[in-house]
Amino acid sequence: MRSHQCPAARHPLKLCATLVQNPMNLGALCRTAEVFGLEQLVLPSLKWAEDQEFRKLAVSAHQWQPMTECSVDQLSHWMSQQQHQGMSIIALCRHNQAIPLPKFLFPKRSVLLLGRELTGIPEALIAQCNAVVEIPQYGQVDSLNVAVAAAIAIYAYLSQYGDMATE
Repeated sequence: MRSHQCPAARHPLKLCATLVQNPMNLGALCRTAEVFGLEQLVLPSLKWAEDQEFRKLAVSAHQWQPMTECSVDQLSHWMSQQQHQGMSIIALCRHNQAIPLPKFLFPKRSVLLLGRELTGIPEALIAQCNAVVEIPQYGQVDSLNVAVAAAIAIYAYLSQYGDMATE
């Protein structure tokens, strides 16, 4: 696992996009993570940050957002390491055990785990998480774009801890 680090005050929330496969979604997630000052964005590979589609959506956020990589086959191990370091892994997906996002109190040191487009988060990874949250939805469409869903969940986290960026 390689890292790309940029010094700045950051919120102790990591955004894990290892399962995300679309470069445009990854670029939008990078921009969102940077705008909200997240501690880290986890990509399936740092090579995605060189992709033109990624950069179109990231604008220049990839220059400022701390990023690291974790391949899909290493994700379970990476999650265990994060938990061992005191991070809580929070899956963001529709699930029968999910807590509605407005009722969820985020642990201060959290990792928000995002799912793969269309198929979500595998059950084995959900079982490894500390909690599962979902965004209440009221329309006919059963899902949100992963970058939009992440932005909503990050905003919910920041509404609880927004004044607590650390250096």
